[in-house]
Amino acid sequence: MRTTLRAALRSGGMPALRRRNPRRRHPPLVIICDISGSMSRYSRIVLHYMHAVTNDRDRVFAFLFGTRLTNITRLLRSRDVDLALDRVAKTVEDWSGGTRIGHCLAEFNAKWSRRVLGQGAVVLFISDGLDRDIGEGVEREMERLHKSCRRLIWLNPLLRYDAYEPKSLGARAIMPHIDDFRPVHNLASLADLGAVLAAPGRRRMEGVSRWLEQRTP
Repeated sequence: MRTTLRAALRSGGMPALRRRNPRRRHPPLVIICDISGSMSRYSRIVLHYMHAVTNDRDRVFAFLFGTRLTNITRLLRSRDVDLALDRVAKTVEDWSGGTRIGHCLAEFNAKWSRRVLGQGAVVLFISDGLDRDIGEGVEREMERLHKSCRRLIWLNPLLRYDAYEPKSLGARAIMPHIDDFRPVHNLASLADLGAVLAAPGRRRMEGVSRWLEQRTP
């Protein structure tokens, strides 16, 4: 309205309606990262990525899990990455232990899903799929998570191996409920992820379909 009135004054009082350009806003991004023993060699690079993206865009929610779920969103909002990661290290109690994927996803779905998964949220699920509970409850909770968000992307460091197959019960339970399947083990894979998040996504993206087709006898 202010711009319209100023334009009218400059033109001698003739109204000239001005409109705002549409503002594009990123959808909420939810990151759920496995910090169990089998993921320990990748945890630091992933935490650096989580810190960077939390401070680069709005509506980012970050969670870590091993045998329990921990919300670290506020801890990552410090601009100093060393300070942020030090706070995370002091808060999270289940580093490099076992993994209870189904149990932790059930807690997320029950406690956090309605709070953070609105408005077309994108979920990054970072895990190797190895589960201490032998996949118990994983498929049910992954299905519920998938139905609650717009896109569910599984980032698995084991996918860097060409011969990788999701043979564990946890991995097999996750596969039917994801839209994309990508490696996360180095800077190049994280750079590729940035391009994926910037592009509009659809259910059951080409990444999963192509990966499955390559392994179909």
